[in-house]
Amino acid sequence: MNSPTSSDETVPLVPMGSVILGLLTFSMMDVVMKSLSIELGAYNAILWRVLASLAIVSILHFARRPKMPSADARKVHLQRGVIVVFMSYLFFWGLARVPLAEAIALSFIAPIIALYLAAVFLNETIRRNAIWASVLGFSGVVIIAWGRARGGFDEEAFLGIGAILLSAVLYAGNLVIQRRQALLADPIEISFSQNLIVGCSFLLLAPFFAVVPDVQYAPEIGAAAILSIASAIFIAWGYRRAEAQTLINLEYSAFIWAAIFGWVFFKEPITAFTIFGTVLIVAGCILASRPDRKVEHIETTTI
Repeated sequence: MNSPTSSDETVPLVPMGSVILGLLTFSMMDVVMKSLSIELGAYNAILWRVLASLAIVSILHFARRPKMPSADARKVHLQRGVIVVFMSYLFFWGLARVPLAEAIALSFIAPIIALYLAAVFLNETIRRNAIWASVLGFSGVVIIAWGRARGGFDEEAFLGIGAILLSAVLYAGNLVIQRRQALLADPIEISFSQNLIVGCSFLLLAPFFAVVPDVQYAPEIGAAAILSIASAIFIAWGYRRAEAQTLINLEYSAFIWAAIFGWVFFKEPITAFTIFGTVLIVAGCILASRPDRKVEHIETTTI
């Protein structure tokens, strides 16, 4: 009989701490990227940040004399890299148009969407809890959007909300394969491959959209690059050492950082609508992660 303190039931505090630190640095990167997206546009902000990240992480990657990744690892790297291309552009384009805390709150709907993606691509049965979770999550999104509308109709803000929700759909796919990628490759390889794929993809459009930024933006681009690498490494390290179901709810801590950073750096107030909508979305995600309650079968006898 296993003791209550067996390793299977030990809370993975170190991996959890690593993921929380990764989410903190990711939120710090969001602050820098929001500023760059406003000044340079989402495309150029992402292009130059990714190229800077690739230059830095390439040194770390090749200094170890790495072996060629396996065929499975290359496939997963490509899948996630392509997802990140569209996911990042949509998110940062939307982030330039809505408050930081609202953007993060809307992205929390991704775990609920992931359940439906699993049903479509993995033929999993959609559970009753997942349906109720969808109702809560959708209600939270409507409340946040309604709160935005009460301040006066702003077409740019609503387009930003739409972009972030589309990004959340892609982020759901990202969550599905994140754990598998972490088991196939180490954090440095993951960061290198992701920046390589995203960078090459964005360079294809460089002749049409790229603009060399003024030197004054170099510190921000460098900071965003370093923060993105640190975030990817911390999160990948944590996911390699603990199950996704243990770590995924830590994503909600990002709202705390977003609310603080949005207020400090952009003077963005946190409305009651954003808080209430976030509570509903988070409640839906937690409900979706719980198994349905089994109904006890009671045998009856006929007299």
